[in-house]
Amino acid sequence: MDACLLAFDTSTERLAVAVSAPGRRLGWNGAGGALASTTLLPRIEALLAEAGLDYAALDAIAFGRGPGAFTGLRTSCAVAQGLAFGAGKPVLPLDSLLLVADDARAQAGAADEAHGPPFEVEVAMDARIGELYAARCCWAGGRWRLQRPAALLGLDALNRLLAENPPPHLAGTGIAAFGAALRTAGARCFLDEADRAAALLRLAQAAWRDGAAVDAALALPLYLRDKVALTTAERAAARAATQS
Repeated sequence: MDACLLAFDTSTERLAVAVSAPGRRLGWNGAGGALASTTLLPRIEALLAEAGLDYAALDAIAFGRGPGAFTGLRTSCAVAQGLAFGAGKPVLPLDSLLLVADDARAQAGAADEAHGPPFEVEVAMDARIGELYAARCCWAGGRWRLQRPAALLGLDALNRLLAENPPPHLAGTGIAAFGAALRTAGARCFLDEADRAAALLRLAQAAWRDGAAVDAALALPLYLRDKVALTTAERAAARAATQS
């Protein structure tokens, strides 16, 4: 039976909010980015009301910890921490790249059962300024494992990794952002997510079952980038790399 969970992710230009209760799962996907800070709380309240839940009824609050946009991660962590402290609930930090991986798995029709065949996917998300957030993810035995943890990579570095170990599947906004410059190595590509909120709940429920809940004070973002702006010369070099 599902735990009562609130889950949200604001790490990309898409905002996902979801609520689960025994026998019921509700989700919403919409515009995020700069709108997330004003949209998130009203969407949370609306979904909780639709599910007939209040904060006291929740078992935990799950949030996308990143990697992703700096402002989006701060929004997600601040809201998760504030709501969890106020309601006296633990939090479930979720890997935002695994949301993309799990959505691709669902689109591919991969089996949920623990005995199903493995599903391996490279996630490549556009990190702007000529870089990508990337990770190699594998679903096996009914759970996700990171074969290569999330990292901030330049295009050339990721292309080398893809050439050395071609993935059967590739997912994320980096595919469209870099176009032919990203060497997809014959992988089946998932350019668009089908239902980020549904993936969010699947990961949240799995994290709850695995005992991954932590104190609200540990609602911390995963930052992979210290530098958030480029010089004029660096921007020109990044544009040239994507056009080559």
